[in-house]
Amino acid sequence: MTVKAYGTHASDKPLEPMEITRRTPGADDVQIDILYCGVCHSDLHTARNEWKNTLYPSVPGHEVVGRVAAVGAKVTKFKVGDLAGVGCMVDSCGHCPPCHEGEEQYCDNGFTGTYNGPLYGGENTYGGYSQTIVVNESFVLRIRHAEKDIAGVAPLLCAGITTYSPLRHWGAGPGKKVGVVGLGGLGHMGVKLAHAMGAHVVLFTTSPAKIADGLRLGADEVCVSTDPAQLARHAGQLDFILNTVAAPHQLDTYLQLLKRDGTMTLVGAPAEPHPSPNVFGLILKRRSIAGSLIGGIRETQEMLDFCAEHGIVSDIETIPMHYINTAYERMLKSDVRYRFVIDMATLKTPT
Repeated sequence: MTVKAYGTHASDKPLEPMEITRRTPGADDVQIDILYCGVCHSDLHTARNEWKNTLYPSVPGHEVVGRVAAVGAKVTKFKVGDLAGVGCMVDSCGHCPPCHEGEEQYCDNGFTGTYNGPLYGGENTYGGYSQTIVVNESFVLRIRHAEKDIAGVAPLLCAGITTYSPLRHWGAGPGKKVGVVGLGGLGHMGVKLAHAMGAHVVLFTTSPAKIADGLRLGADEVCVSTDPAQLARHAGQLDFILNTVAAPHQLDTYLQLLKRDGTMTLVGAPAEPHPSPNVFGLILKRRSIAGSLIGGIRETQEMLDFCAEHGIVSDIETIPMHYINTAYERMLKSDVRYRFVIDMATLKTPT
């Protein structure tokens, strides 16, 4: 079937209306009419080929919520009319150890992205900046939030799971002191989730204007990281740091804040590498630097259910589809608190 979408044909071209082809649902497929799609920094990286792997035409969008419009004959988990979500993956090999362990994002043979195709090459896929998407049931998520909240649920499909997974893996919870670096699309979710898990949360931001917001979102303390005196008060105090910053910066600034055996996990994906840290900051306290990539389908459903139970959604600014190029420029300036979400009812050629 042919559906309306928004995408780009080249890295130096703006996103514009286009038409794409979606497959007719097979026996295991779920067709979702998209209601809202979050805008992730990865969308911009891909549209502009900043990671040097973009397949064109590119239709971004992997924070998708909508209503089930059709299901295949073998589908058992969804029915027409259900609210459903799609995150960053729409397939994986299904037979390697990570897939068997429910960690499809680490598939040895490369997961298939919701947009931009299989990780190691193959046919292009088109994302959520579109009217409809067709996905295998195994990669569709159930939405249990109230319908009035679903626009704010959309960013949970990337920003939510990207922060939830490392917080769970490294044991954020009661008795733990957790630092969150950066208060953007990822960081504000990290603060909300770490707070809901019961950790003592310290937000690190370069912007004094975000202090009040950090406290509102659930931080117990806010440190302006450009102030050496404020940083010094946290030296050696943190069990875990979730670093959400998607631009190159000095990792040593935050390594010194970890306790012995503490870990700083990076979830931001800058287009250029970070400066190399001083190895003595690691070896003298047995500290670690780690990375984390979204989460598997099982853990993503767990995250959605946790957020529904705790009333957690993303702080959003809803935009019409034709505003997307302006939204990208504002996102580059951190001019959004804290996630753009496209109302897909506006998907039409602007007059």
